[in-house]
Amino acid sequence: MAVMNINPTRMELSRLKKRLHTATRGHKLLKDKQDELVRQFIILVKDNQRLRKKMEQTLQEGMKKYVLASSTIPDYILEESFAIPMQKVGLDVNFKTIMNMDVPVLNEQYDDDYGEEDFSYGFVNTTSELDQSLTDLDDILPLMLQLAEIEKTCQMMADEIERTRRRVNSLEHMTIPNLTDTIAYIERTLDESERSNLTRLMKVIDITSEEN
Repeated sequence: MAVMNINPTRMELSRLKKRLHTATRGHKLLKDKQDELVRQFIILVKDNQRLRKKMEQTLQEGMKKYVLASSTIPDYILEESFAIPMQKVGLDVNFKTIMNMDVPVLNEQYDDDYGEEDFSYGFVNTTSELDQSLTDLDDILPLMLQLAEIEKTCQMMADEIERTRRRVNSLEHMTIPNLTDTIAYIERTLDESERSNLTRLMKVIDITSEEN
């Protein structure tokens, strides 16, 4: 039995009962939070696996087409084709709240000063495989941002699950049992004190009655 080092008084008993009520309620809320975090974490892990597979497939297809295109296009033409960028891309970082956590939301941001053409080269000396490979590789950016967003969220959520688990275990195996044992100890001590006082009072009454 783990009993706190406190005075066994009725005031302490009342205070500890309030603490026990708060700890029990907090334990339930934290346990519910932990269960919900685990549920959402599993969903995110599945989304992460799906996005990673899709990104790898898209990257593989794009690289295959680029290798095929580069095998038929001279190197100097490839260098000239990619010498002038047709688009400038930035990263827009925002946040959303999940279970009291601010997790990142990543989106690509294109510069409006650049033109709207898809390719920075002419089509005379290039092939359709090069166009298709660049289109596939361009589609990877949103997937990469989604994947980075989900993986960062999973990391933050895993840390929060671990912190919540430690708090739940601390309440369940230390705080609540200690409070319960201490309350029981104080109640027994007070009951024994009341019985002792009642016994002394009865003896005083008996002595007083004998003297009269």
